Amino acid sequence: MTTKERIIEEALTLFAEKGYQGTSVKNIADAVGIKDSSLYKHFKSKKAIFDTIVQEMSVRMERMSRENGLPDEKDMDEAAELYGSISENGLLMLSERIFLFYLRDEFAARFRRMLVIEQYRDKEVYEVYRGLFMDAAISYQTELFAEMIKRGVFEGKDPEAMAVNFYAPIFFLLNKYDQEPSREKEALRALRKQVLEFSRLYKKRVEDK
Repeated sequence: MTTKERIIEEALTLFAEKGYQGTSVKNIADAVGIKDSSLYKHFKSKKAIFDTIVQEMSVRMERMSRENGLPDEKDMDEAAELYGSISENGLLMLSERIFLFYLRDEFAARFRRMLVIEQYRDKEVYEVYRGLFMDAAISYQTELFAEMIKRGVFEGKDPEAMAVNFYAPIFFLLNKYDQEPSREKEALRALRKQVLEFSRLYKKRVEDK
C-alpha cells in the first residue's frame, strides 16, 4: 500500500470514529506514521482527502455494479429489460449480493458511518450523504419503475412512491444491522421478506397480463 493509500485508509477510519470535523491533519499524519509536512506532499488539505475518499467510494460502487452484472444507470431500457425478465429467486440473490456489499465491505461501512456522524455538523457532508444514499437511489428507481409500469411488468400509478416503498426499508435494514455482523442471517431474512413483499404488491402476474 502506498503512502497516499495509507493516508486515505487512516483518514477514513478516523473520520468514521471521530467525524470529519473532529479529526485534524495531525491526527491523520500520526496514524499513518508520518509528519504533517509529508502528508501535504500528497494532499493539499483535509478537504482534498475527503474528496478523494468520496471519489474512491464512487469507484467501488461502480465496480460492484459491474461485477454483479448491473446495467449502466443511464441505460433505462437495458435496466428495465433485466429487472423485468429476472426470476424472483434471481432478484433475491441480486438484492442479497448488493446488500452484503454495503454491509460487509469495510471501506463502504466506514464511509457510511463517516457521513452519518458528520451530516449534522457539515452541510457539504450532508449533501454527499443525501446525494449518494437517498436522492440518487430514489431518482434511479423512480425512473426504472416508471419504465417497468409502462412495459406492463409492474402495476402502479406512482413510481416515486414505489421507489420509496422499495428502498426505504432496505436502507433501514442496512443501518439497523450495520454494526452487528453476528446478526447477518437475520438481516438477510428480513431483506428477503421485504423484496418478496414488494414483488407481491407490484409485479404483474402472468394471469393479470
